[in-house]
Amino acid sequence: MTDLEFLDQAERLLAGVEISCDRLNDDTDADVDNQRVGGMITLTFPNRSQIVINLQKPLHEVWLAARCGGFHYKFDGTHWQDTKGQGEFWQSLSRYASDQSGQNLIFKP
Repeated sequence: MTDLEFLDQAERLLAGVEISCDRLNDDTDADVDNQRVGGMITLTFPNRSQIVINLQKPLHEVWLAARCGGFHYKFDGTHWQDTKGQGEFWQSLSRYASDQSGQNLIFKP
């Protein structure tokens, strides 16, 4: 994957997270605040816990830090997969956000 291909796919991912947050806030009482600065998004939940998603451009990875730990994702041509076999990005984000918020939150592209 070239740097430009990575940036294109990563930008789609980050934009999808922002859109998904907006949808969740419109459709539920989740009240997830999302702040984006460059290649980093910080999701803040009403209980003040956070999930941080940021780009690691030199490695062509997206990193996600949640209360339960840190995870690295690489694009496999179709999906963003955890580099240690822990699953797909959107499923993982939904699980971690649900755990931290105390309600069922489904993030999707």
